[in-house]
Amino acid sequence: MQPDTAIYRARRERVIAEMGEGVMVIATAAEVPRNRDTHYPYRHDSYFYWLTGFTEPEAVVVLVGGAEPRHILFCRERNEEREIWDGFRYGPAAAREVFAFDETFAFDTLDAELPRLLENQPQLAYIIGREMAWDTQVMGWLNAVRAKARSGVHAPVRLVDARVWLDEMRLIKDGHELVMMRRAAEISTRAHGIAMRATRPGRHEYEIEAEMLCAFRSGGAEAPAYTSIVASGANACVLHYVFNNQPLADGDLLLIDAAAEFGSYAADITRTFPVNGRFSAAQKDVYELVLAAQAAAIAAVRPGAVWNDPHEAAVRVLTAGMVDLGLLHGAVDGLIESEAYKRFYMHRTGHWLGMDVHDAGDYKVHGAWRSFVPGMTLTVEPGLYIRAADDVPAAFHNIGIRVEDDVAVTADGCEVLTTPPKTVAEIEAWMRG
Repeated sequence: MQPDTAIYRARRERVIAEMGEGVMVIATAAEVPRNRDTHYPYRHDSYFYWLTGFTEPEAVVVLVGGAEPRHILFCRERNEEREIWDGFRYGPAAAREVFAFDETFAFDTLDAELPRLLENQPQLAYIIGREMAWDTQVMGWLNAVRAKARSGVHAPVRLVDARVWLDEMRLIKDGHELVMMRRAAEISTRAHGIAMRATRPGRHEYEIEAEMLCAFRSGGAEAPAYTSIVASGANACVLHYVFNNQPLADGDLLLIDAAAEFGSYAADITRTFPVNGRFSAAQKDVYELVLAAQAAAIAAVRPGAVWNDPHEAAVRVLTAGMVDLGLLHGAVDGLIESEAYKRFYMHRTGHWLGMDVHDAGDYKVHGAWRSFVPGMTLTVEPGLYIRAADDVPAAFHNIGIRVEDDVAVTADGCEVLTTPPKTVAEIEAWMRG
């Protein structure tokens, strides 16, 4: 996908304006060995890509603020032999033109050039503490500048975590980002529909995972946005179950938490449905309780509400419902205060979503829950996970249910981006189809 360089140039200009005088240095992700001489599929760093639109490994963006701002990229040089084996490289000259940089340098000149760029700068911003090797390299550049002190050169006296600015900017999605996220949601929605119709007793979890992966790629997605969870029966009570290797049994539920990444933006969907296409009475009772909790949480997503409002709405509906089902006993307010509900609902109701499936941005600001504003994107994903126990009615044993959708805050409420079949009637009709 050819980058719209104006978008990334404008983002860098915003960052420079926020930073003021100083230098920001952001590296992309390193290639990671899988075993021997093979690597895991490469995926660029999200902060780096958000600033550049550049997807090659071995690259660093440097932003210089002040009276004469500069946008600088370090990247790999062209190399005919390596390009025969590994594919096209832009090289510094082409990257400067295509990606709208003021200057570009070869990646292997980084240690020579960075100390020069840091000379007499008041501050240095980078992602502090994420990778020890990167921290060590940065300290080496600073020490190289400090070594020139007798010549009247000074090093930056202030180190700032670049996420102070970048997280706040990434938290509010622009129009381009929302287009990418809607497309990721469309691809993922279609994949869940395919998976539902492919499910039947006797197949295996991994076969349904394969249907999802095929749908992601055939829809144009680069990759899954995260490791897919395809959990049947009691496996659905394991929140991050990823083995995906068990047979699908008649009478069990199947929980699928899987979605695609498109244009470097993630979707995140969970659906839970019966392997045989028909909910039992107990499964239906629990499912409709979770669905009601999700509806209450989505209704709480609107400008001016705060981050915890959807969670509190979901917890209240779930707790009252668990009392009605005989899973909990006592007054709803007391069960919420004591957190007794956490036996069956132990996670939060959502998270920020964007380039990362658990995206950038704080949930509290100065100790208070953050207010929603248009452009924020998040998941809404209540669930219930009822493990077998002597004090749990047998009909509910090993029922694990989660329903998750992606939501964008709008000027007058919210937009639900993900739309696979969700009600009991819709799911059963879809699976019959």
